[in-house]
Amino acid sequence: MFKIALFGAGRIGQIHAANVANHSDSELYSIVDPFGDNAEIMAKKYGAKIQTAHEAFADEEVDAIVIASATDTHADLIERGAKAGKAVFCEKPIHLDIECVRNCLKVVDDHKVPLLVAFNRRYDPQFKKVRDMFASGAIGKAETLVITSRDPSPPPASYVKVSGGMFRDMMIHDLDMARYIIGEDPISIYAQGSCLVDPEIGEAGDIDTGFVVMKFASGAIAAITNSRRSGYGYDQRLELHGEKGLLKADNILEDAVQLWSEPGCVGAKPEHFFLQRYAAAYKAEWDHFTQVMAGKVPAMSTGDDGLKALYLADKAGESLKLGKEVML
Repeated sequence: MFKIALFGAGRIGQIHAANVANHSDSELYSIVDPFGDNAEIMAKKYGAKIQTAHEAFADEEVDAIVIASATDTHADLIERGAKAGKAVFCEKPIHLDIECVRNCLKVVDDHKVPLLVAFNRRYDPQFKKVRDMFASGAIGKAETLVITSRDPSPPPASYVKVSGGMFRDMMIHDLDMARYIIGEDPISIYAQGSCLVDPEIGEAGDIDTGFVVMKFASGAIAAITNSRRSGYGYDQRLELHGEKGLLKADNILEDAVQLWSEPGCVGAKPEHFFLQRYAAAYKAEWDHFTQVMAGKVPAMSTGDDGLKALYLADKAGESLKLGKEVML
């Protein structure tokens, strides 16, 4: 039974707490969160301890840490966890500064601890099936990949200011997915963007509508479209076209009921947001990490994957600023 220290008792921390506590091979041992009352509520719910960061790293009972705290704490906590010999599960991104990420990963490598960067969409059963079927040769050589990701509504401008921008905060998932699905690193990237949803996002120096095209060495092309607003739920789809056919993963709907009548057909909207849409992915992700801790499998989303996704996000920003394709 692996004993886990959870850093961060906010929204995403609560998801991980439930998955850790409900898994047969892990125990929510302690919670580290210096802010708010959520940690106390969570500790009582799961019978966990409240610890400081220092106590958690020094505690020999702690096998691994889950980092679900603010982005600017991630790299420091990863390094401290590695030095303490703990396995590390960390929400993306490792950091917003790529040199900081490189330095952090060197510490991890020096101390030889497992690190999983939580690109949860890799573990989504629908998207993983697309990737596995493609890898098995179902559609032959990949030609085009189209990824659509639209949030139901925009975040506040106060969040945008500290998020790192759309490419690092939102599209980073899709940039990682493109690498994961195609199985290659891209050789060029071209980005366009606008502020069409909320003028305050533009005033904060960001975009809320983005489009990126990447080309791979094999000749395959990936197109990613993001919007901070959909108006109809959380829009998450992808389509992979190959020489012998097409693989497609559509939205997961709130229910499968349709009303057919004289005016037409009416059905449910996509799941409301990421907590609902990716519930199965979060569970699968944690199950995978327990196998990583047990030494049965290597991590499916590594620190290097986190570094490469951030690099692509940075280069997308560079392309947007320059208004031209950037070679990678």
